[in-house]
Amino acid sequence: MDSVVHKLCVAPMMERTDRHCRYLLRLFSPNAWLYTEMITAEALIRGSRERFLKFHPSEHPVALQLGGSDAELLAVAAQWGAAAGYDEINLNVGCPSDRVQAGQFGVALMAAPEKVAAAVVAITKEIDIPVTVKTRLGVDKQDSYTFLRKFVATVSEAGCRSIFIHARKAWLNGLSPKENRQIPPLDYQRVYEIKDEFPELEIIINGGLDTLSKCFNQLEFVDGVMLGRCVYQNPSFLGELDARIFSDTSSSFSLERIFQDFLDYMTVEIDQGTPVRAMARHLVGLHAARPGAKRWRQFLGTLSNGVDGIEALRQFQI
Repeated sequence: MDSVVHKLCVAPMMERTDRHCRYLLRLFSPNAWLYTEMITAEALIRGSRERFLKFHPSEHPVALQLGGSDAELLAVAAQWGAAAGYDEINLNVGCPSDRVQAGQFGVALMAAPEKVAAAVVAITKEIDIPVTVKTRLGVDKQDSYTFLRKFVATVSEAGCRSIFIHARKAWLNGLSPKENRQIPPLDYQRVYEIKDEFPELEIIINGGLDTLSKCFNQLEFVDGVMLGRCVYQNPSFLGELDARIFSDTSSSFSLERIFQDFLDYMTVEIDQGTPVRAMARHLVGLHAARPGAKRWRQFLGTLSNGVDGIEALRQFQI
């Protein structure tokens, strides 16, 4: 590729990366790509489109991750996402939850790459922003390099130029989503082989990247890194990584400033009816690994919803 777009990304995480979380993470990282929680195409079509698609302008670059297997429905949902101002549409072909299995999407689609390709084609006909795919090494017993290579080839031939690969396979039966993030062994080498065989594609690696050295090691072989729960649990790590990757001393962050900025954001949001706890829950990792972190986490659980909760946050001393 002529340029690397997704050098640093925060993974889509269910019940984590809502718009309030993304606003907070952007305060730590001016350069990372942010991703919504997975939103199914059907939910967008049947539910409150405005609620699902709302985001703050400061979140850019931000991508909408869609789930589903019906190419026509995905194309409609993608049009709404593009119209709402998202910078990218990402297709979920990696989630192993019972919910996605029942709907035959998520990682179950790895076994049907032609369906993913059809969705990519249908979406790209309707929108001008990039369409990307997030997937895994394999699913159940379909976990050979040949299987992964065929999937990547099929999806890329449909027009997808950026593929995010969680460097683990998934077991649809016998493992919970949490266990699927931990038990199947990591195989970074297989992702490197995909990058070697498809140098024209942007390949971003995900899984087990929880230190600076691990992230920089990956950037020797692939185009970008995607991090999940480690940056949710300790957003300061994201800020440090951003500054190091982009050699940007101006992006150095202050926890105190970020905290005050987020409180200002919360003040605006409560006037629009957003509960304090819906936002403050994302502050749990603000003081990770610092003295008083446990007391901070306990305190967050006692907050009331409304201006009193924000005032309590302002007065808290770590």
